[in-house]
Parts: sequence; C-alpha cells; structure tokens
Amino acid sequence: MVVEALHTFYGSIHAVKGISFEVRTGEITALIGANGAGKSTSIKTICGLLHPRNGTILLQGTPIQRLRADQIVRRGVGYVPEGRRVFPVLTVDENLDMGAYHRSDASEIARDKEQMYERFPKLKDRRKQLAGSLSGGEQQMLVIARALMSSPQLLLMDEPSLGLAPLLVRQVFEIIVELNKKGLTILLSEQNARGALKIAHHGIVMETGKVRFAGTAKALQENPVVQRAYLGI
Repeated sequence: MVVEALHTFYGSIHAVKGISFEVRTGEITALIGANGAGKSTSIKTICGLLHPRNGTILLQGTPIQRLRADQIVRRGVGYVPEGRRVFPVLTVDENLDMGAYHRSDASEIARDKEQMYERFPKLKDRRKQLAGSLSGGEQQMLVIARALMSSPQLLLMDEPSLGLAPLLVRQVFEIIVELNKKGLTILLSEQNARGALKIAHHGIVMETGKVRFAGTAKALQENPVVQRAYLGI
C-alpha cells in the first residue's frame, strides 16, 4: 500500500498534512508519535472512515481513497479500532460473525471462527458470553479476532496496546508478530514507540500531522532525536 500527499481535515482542522509513506507487503510498519500527532486520523482515512481532501491511497496499485469503508474491507483491508470497540450486547460468537458480514462462504466462515478460538482460547471459553462483560484484555483479543474474520491481507491496528496491563501488552505484540509471520501485512499505530519499533520492520514518526522521520525500525531506534523524544533514552 502506498500513501501519497494525504491531507485529511476535521471540519476546519487540518489533522493530516500531506503525508506520504509505503507499507511493504509482508512487513509490519509502525506509525508512532505522541497523542494528537495524526496517527489515528491516518488509519481512519486509509480504512475509509474518513475521506481525505487531497491525496492518494493506492492498494495494489488501485486508488481506494474515495471508496466506502465496506468496499475497502472487501478489498482485503481489516481494521482494529482504538478503544476495544466490541458490540457489547452481542455475544463473542456474534461479534465474530459481524467480522465476516461481507462473506458468503459459510463453511469457510465456520472454519475461520474455529481457528480464532484456537488462537484465542479465552474467547472460546466465553463464546456465548456478552462481549460487554469481558475484561479489557479479552475485549482486545475479540476485536483483533473480529478483524481477522474478514480475511484481510492488510491489517490496520489503531493503538492496540492502549490501556492494557504490561503483561497483556506483551501478549498483543506477540500476537502481531505471529500474524505477520503467517503472511499478514500490518500497519500498526502506537504511542508505545519502544514496543512497536521492537517488532516492526519499518517505522514512521508523525508529529503535528506530518511525517518527521521514516526508515527501518533499527535506524529509528538508533536515531538520537527519536531516542530522546519517543524512546525515553
């Protein structure tokens, strides 16, 4: 996926100011920066929840910036929203069904659902439980599993570690690495810059709606400005 000169507004507020970057197939790309830097706005623009005023988003060479969110999902883009947004009055099982709403392959949906329960055993134990009654960590696992039910080739993850205890943060990052090893391309928006760069191949540092640095995760980890501003070194 390639983002070119993207500008997104909230009313008169210019939230994303001409950013350009590439998410390479088969890799984890970390989008890092402080709260308000424009990371979530960028993710929402890519997945169609917001439409840019200018700029291009190319998915496998095809522009998608004017498509609806459901059309983008059908093109293989999954989305894990910030804040563990489950459907609270639906069961775990029904939440997973919602992730596959655009699919008609019933037998494959059933197979994929069982794979989600194998990957997230706690969800299997609670499959008939209302999602709103799950713990924060369990809800985050459910949101990830629901996104995977759409059979994405590219997964957009918006602050998946936000508000989780350190042990759960490690588990979430381990899941991201595992998914990537199985071939999933991931764009990861994270305030936890240290954790994100440890698992990413490439990184993009955003500041006040612009890209300030971009490069390999290793290069960003060794950049003195990034170390001081984002890694606490």
